[in-house]
Amino acid sequence: MDKMSLSDLEVAEEMADAARAAILPFFRKSNLETSNKLDQGFDPVTVADRAAEKAMRAVLARHRPQDGIFGEEYGQHEGQSGRTWVLDPIDGTRGFISGTPTWGVLIALSTQDGPTMGIIDQPYIGERFIGSADIARSHGPTGDMSLKTRSTPSLDQAILFTTFPEVGASEDRAGFEAVSQHVRLTRYGMDCYAYALLAAGQVDLVIEAGLNAYDIQAPIAVIHAAGGIVTDWQGGPAHNGGRALAAANPDIHAAALEILRNF
Repeated sequence: MDKMSLSDLEVAEEMADAARAAILPFFRKSNLETSNKLDQGFDPVTVADRAAEKAMRAVLARHRPQDGIFGEEYGQHEGQSGRTWVLDPIDGTRGFISGTPTWGVLIALSTQDGPTMGIIDQPYIGERFIGSADIARSHGPTGDMSLKTRSTPSLDQAILFTTFPEVGASEDRAGFEAVSQHVRLTRYGMDCYAYALLAAGQVDLVIEAGLNAYDIQAPIAVIHAAGGIVTDWQGGPAHNGGRALAAANPDIHAAALEILRNF
């Protein structure tokens, strides 16, 4: 098969399939070995993380050798096309090693201006959320579904997700808590699955900080495709990481942003 005969979406889905196959044999296994990336604190990595990124890079070597790659575990490979595949093999490794099904594989195709396509894949549940300029859909155990964010008009009716206090500094957490005081419901610790739920019309806001580009680029693409908004806490681009505010619609985004801009 010609290397360029597959569409970008087909390549991305092949990568997600390869990551699933690499990861699932390790999930909920009592003998899973975990390493810590940090001298202080806990930022875990497992053999499953590394195996999944290797599997995705192998797909790109076959089908998109001219593109760049930026992955959490194996760093950056410069390409010649001006496009970069941004990969997080397991977003939510803490959840992964705890046995919760809220982690996911993140795949984004990006230019210097940000992501143009993204996939959030949850291998254990078998759910995949896809977003680009041409598509906003998911498929999983309940079949195919179009993605569309909620039209909740005000913060006092909103559902908010975050990974605080697990991720982010104390000053970041203060901004999140200021918004949390105004919403109907706040939930914690969902990692990338929270962004998928926002795109699927289940929740209204995700507020995070301390992110890397590979944590946020795929969610940006999926949420934008579904009609939502993702910015930093000042209303600027969020695709390089740092602080992120994801919102279901402009009204909710504006209300949360007005609070976060003070932090």
